Amino acid sequence: MFALDPAVHIWVTYAIIAGAIIAYSMEKIPLELTSIGVLALLLLFFYFFPVADDSGGNVLSARRLLAGFSDPALVAIVALLVIGQGLVQTGALDNLAQKLVDAGVRRPTLVIVSGLLCVLLTSAVLNNTPVVVIFIPIMSALGDRLGRPASSLMMPLSFVAILGGMTTLIGSSTNLLVAGELARLGEPELGFFEFTVPGLVLASVGLLYILFIIPKILPERASLSAQPASDGKQFIAQIEVTPNSPLVGEKAVAGMFPTLPGMTVRMVQCDGEMVLPPFEDITLSAGDVVIVAATRKTLTEALSRMPMLLESVPLAAEQESAAMEEGGNEQILAEAVVAPASRMDGRTLEQIGFYHQTHCIVLGVQRRSRMFRSKMNEIRLEAGDVLLIAGHRRDVLGLRANKDVLLMEWSTHELPTPALAFRAIAIFLGVVGFAASAIVPIAITAVAGAGLMIALGCLNIRQAARAIDRRVVMMIAAALAMGAALQETGGAAWLAHGLVAVLGNASAPVLLSAFFLLVTALTNVLSNNATAVLFTPIAVSMAHELGVDPRVFVYAVIFAANCSFATPMSYQTNLLVMGPGHYRFSDYMRAGAPLIVVLWAAYSLFAPWYYGLM
Repeated sequence: MFALDPAVHIWVTYAIIAGAIIAYSMEKIPLELTSIGVLALLLLFFYFFPVADDSGGNVLSARRLLAGFSDPALVAIVALLVIGQGLVQTGALDNLAQKLVDAGVRRPTLVIVSGLLCVLLTSAVLNNTPVVVIFIPIMSALGDRLGRPASSLMMPLSFVAILGGMTTLIGSSTNLLVAGELARLGEPELGFFEFTVPGLVLASVGLLYILFIIPKILPERASLSAQPASDGKQFIAQIEVTPNSPLVGEKAVAGMFPTLPGMTVRMVQCDGEMVLPPFEDITLSAGDVVIVAATRKTLTEALSRMPMLLESVPLAAEQESAAMEEGGNEQILAEAVVAPASRMDGRTLEQIGFYHQTHCIVLGVQRRSRMFRSKMNEIRLEAGDVLLIAGHRRDVLGLRANKDVLLMEWSTHELPTPALAFRAIAIFLGVVGFAASAIVPIAITAVAGAGLMIALGCLNIRQAARAIDRRVVMMIAAALAMGAALQETGGAAWLAHGLVAVLGNASAPVLLSAFFLLVTALTNVLSNNATAVLFTPIAVSMAHELGVDPRVFVYAVIFAANCSFATPMSYQTNLLVMGPGHYRFSDYMRAGAPLIVVLWAAYSLFAPWYYGLM
């Protein structure tokens, strides 16, 4: 081991952090690789050139630098991601989404604004990523009905979710990281609603900018509806009306059945008699068979919303029991093509015994040459027909070895389990309630909630593991290690002294404003999580230097680190909407940079007055 001057430790730490910022901003370098590289450099450097404490030990040992992997804040973030995935997997928020889309037919502009407000409020208590995932198709549908391009809605959706996340302690992973870092510094813990008032002020100002300014400065990009839809072709599907079906007693309105929106009814079999459209004076009863033409998306939504439509199908009858027995929903939807020279060619599904051979059911049949007006089980298949198949994952993936069909693996999609939605909502509300009341620490509450999601079948281990983004985990661990090095080497205190020295005899409000601007600049280059961890000890040091309450500067870190608007890689939701909105890198700078300036000005004016620094 070798002894170095403390100043060298500081400058090497700054160099590693600067290198990390550059590497994170380069899209060609994977985030995981940068994080591992940062950890490796810190571990090697401080092993050979330790920072000694009073007893001669190394304060930046491997245990200290790798402690981020067991940090309660990181554990809470991972657990909340799993809980959010449970809500998505069970379709717990789908009813709300469908109501918004239905209301958008009459007042689309009002509903778009209401949807953004709903996102703002939901993001305050739920991880932003699943919220944005849920609302992307909703906003796309509303944009189509209003005749507005997706580019005018997707970026506002991401920005509103970020604004909502800065209003409560669990609204963003950034907030939890700052709270964890503050506790490690020996400061009192942050309360659940402690910074909600200034957070709502900033969110309100930002929302006004998003609603009235962004639509005028964002260029119109080609919307998804302007491009050929991959799922626009229709399948022929068969729905048997069982005694418990919502179709019992249904009457046709203008030739359509209200319970089957988006579907074209081709034929109805009533008491053995085939009835063709128009379906006047037809009332469906148990035992009737309805033949419909619908897209895969429409069929999937109908199955998710009303699984009882397919009660006569073995898959639907087994859905809830299978979910409980196997620890989560293992049912997926996929497309398969009837192969050339297949034994299925020229035979019906009934003659083949497809379900008994594969344990998969065929929900629909698609043929390019024509549409059918016959029961699905009476259609003689041809090579090239596309079958819409549903079944347990192991059975559907088992079709890889079936020579009669070609499984299109890119088309696989998991079916939600709406029967378990109530459990998922109850777990989520319990986690939020305990966290908000401070009865149990957030990390413990979130882990317990994630465990319940798995134990009660809302999702399985594989789905829970998929919800955990390894890039986020690695980046947070690296950021915590950099924060530890910055603190223990004295780099954080040196920066605080430096900023005070540069601004001379400036007042606390001026320093607070400058500090906010510095953090916002770095959060769009590095990441919100890494920036939050790096600047929390600096904020505490600056506050002590000025003799003011450290929490004022800590709140500035929370709000400024959440201002991830100017680049797509600065926040996950920005990356999520980049594709649906057809954005370019410059679009984020064009719309996000002015928003950062607006929020900086708002905080610089409001915070000194609110916290009594004037």
